Amino acid sequence: MQVTETLNAGLKRQIKVIVPATELEAKLVERLSAAKDKVRINGFRPGKVPLPHLRKVYGKSFMAEVVNEILNDSSRSILADRGEKAAMQPEVSMTEDEKEAEKVLAGNADFEFSLDYEVLPAIEEKDLSTVSITRLVYDVPAEEVEEQVERVADSARTWEPKKGKAEKGDKVTFDYLGKIDGVPFEGGAAEDADLVLGSNQFIPGFEDKLVGVKAGDETTITVTFPEEYAATHLAGKEATFDIKAKEVAKAGKLEINDEVAKQLGLESAEKLREIVRGQIESQYGAVTRQKAKRQLLDALDEAYKFEAPSKLVEAEFNNIWAQVNADLARAGRTFEDEETTEAEARIEYQRLAERRVRLGLVLSDIGEKAGVEVSDDELQRALFEQIRRIPQSQQQQVYEYYRSNPGALASIRAPLFEEKVVDHLLGVISVTDQKVSKDELLAEDEAEAETKEAKKPAKKAASKKAADADKGEADKGEAAGGEKKKAAPKKKAAAKDDSGE
Repeated sequence: MQVTETLNAGLKRQIKVIVPATELEAKLVERLSAAKDKVRINGFRPGKVPLPHLRKVYGKSFMAEVVNEILNDSSRSILADRGEKAAMQPEVSMTEDEKEAEKVLAGNADFEFSLDYEVLPAIEEKDLSTVSITRLVYDVPAEEVEEQVERVADSARTWEPKKGKAEKGDKVTFDYLGKIDGVPFEGGAAEDADLVLGSNQFIPGFEDKLVGVKAGDETTITVTFPEEYAATHLAGKEATFDIKAKEVAKAGKLEINDEVAKQLGLESAEKLREIVRGQIESQYGAVTRQKAKRQLLDALDEAYKFEAPSKLVEAEFNNIWAQVNADLARAGRTFEDEETTEAEARIEYQRLAERRVRLGLVLSDIGEKAGVEVSDDELQRALFEQIRRIPQSQQQQVYEYYRSNPGALASIRAPLFEEKVVDHLLGVISVTDQKVSKDELLAEDEAEAETKEAKKPAKKAASKKAADADKGEADKGEAAGGEKKKAAPKKKAAAKDDSGE
């Protein structure tokens, strides 16, 4: 086999490979000889088929196998001999001339092909102990824990039906049917809906219109959906809701004791407070970590400047761009609606793709040199967590898919590896903890503001985690923040899932 480098420019390489016909012939004869004792051909005893006859019957198909083996093995062996790592699978180019291909399969011509690929760049080892970040830490006060405990305990509160008019704090059970221009709309109807007046679970103005209703009342109320409403086909529109009040109930006394805790499945009020505190601290801790990680990645982005493989950047950009356009289409919006243009958005997302690829290579290199590994147990737990989110009827099928598809499994391993590398780096660099208020922790810093501005056409995509880790670029500022109104008049998430804000 003759191997010649025909291109060496930056990260790009092209290798021309010539496999002499004599070498192909030797491999073919070896394969035919191995098959001689196995094939069965009428008119010949087992193992007595002459090689010329065997070649006449199986020559082309066996030679095709030889050629495929050479193609499959050559990339790996050539890269190993050259001491290179390809950024992506090398592209193989062969002759498209059918006559020339027939000559190769007949053993009458050399087999020529070329490999085109980009090598992974050499990453300079740096002294990261000089990197310093400030980690913002919020100490959750007892008052905030108690407020959240009250919200959780509120689900166990007793309600006593009342005959009078509904007041703020009362619970109204009712049926409703929403209409726009007299036509019912999807998601705008329900029966036996429960609403505590003053809880702000429905769109603004809805709950106020129910103050004063009594059990048995039927009425129609008019409200206007917010301009920034998530469902764009409802945003800013006036709607009517036909209401049938079924019951008005007054809240019983809110108590936090062991009995209430047991109703919630816990052994004591003390355990309830412990769990609630843990949940709140975990939520704020996620924000703390994300901000620290962003600082770390910004520092790495500044420290490591090198050319990223164009094919990796192109693949990353295509993934981002597809998500951006899917989000816009789903929301029924355009780039102009997001106060940008397609050309400007392409520039911003190209920059983001380059950053992701470069930081991914840096983290991979640091992790490899530090001996960071994802154990099989860690991968298995992450896989089960992923599967747990899908319907049970599909779980076994999805599990088998991941177990038999190394690429899919790698998409689960990658974010685990990244987080472990971040943990390693946080132990190497200089980290100073700074205690801050909740507002300071949740405040959007300059980098986050710039990120949001750059990602305007993909606000939803910015929160997407999957195997699509964005190297700290995604906006995670709402991890422990307030909730958003859902499709009216659907309810908000249960108070026990709130962070206590």
